[in-house]
Amino acid sequence: MQDQDLIRMANQIAAFFEPYPHDEAVAGIADHMRSFWEPRMRIQMCSILDNDGGKGLTPLALEGAQEMNKASRAAADEAAPTDNKFGGGKESHGV
Repeated sequence: MQDQDLIRMANQIAAFFEPYPHDEAVAGIADHMRSFWEPRMRIQMCSILDNDGGKGLTPLALEGAQEMNKASRAAADEAAPTDNKFGGGKESHGV
């Protein structure tokens, strides 16, 4: 999918949530992206944020995408193993 298509979609989602209270709108956009976008679309949006600062996104779409990005990274950090089932982290493997 082209970046412009993803940006257009994010802006359309933001337009839907525009009448909502600000915090609810940002959360709604982020939740929509997490719930309905494929992982590759979310990854691509994170790349757009990292590489272009979200250029082309409306301010509300940008905030929602940043919230989705933040929540996705936090979930990935929580899912990352800190230890393994064999009783040790890096140290036990001599790394």
